[in-house]
Amino acid sequence: MSLTERQKKHLRGLAHPLHPVVMVGGKSETPEKLQAICKELDNALQAHELVKVSVRVGDREARDQLFAELVKGTSSEFVQRIGNMGVLYRARKDKPKIILPDA
Repeated sequence: MSLTERQKKHLRGLAHPLHPVVMVGGKSETPEKLQAICKELDNALQAHELVKVSVRVGDREARDQLFAELVKGTSSEFVQRIGNMGVLYRARKDKPKIILPDA
């Protein structure tokens, strides 16, 4: 599922007041740690559908790479990134809380 710009705008509005649920530090490049982070993020997405993630690693390319790995590892959609914060979305399979606007 790919989000349209209208849907992303709606999700950005919902994510604005949220605080980060998952925080990633600088020593998380090992596959074992990344797998643990993905598992924690997967649980957060199942509970909330829309989560903010704080990634405090190196430069912009390193952050973008880590966000891409988190999205891939959790089968979620990337909504936005501002600085160290990223917003991820994944609808629940049963009884989604967030209703997206039509494309």
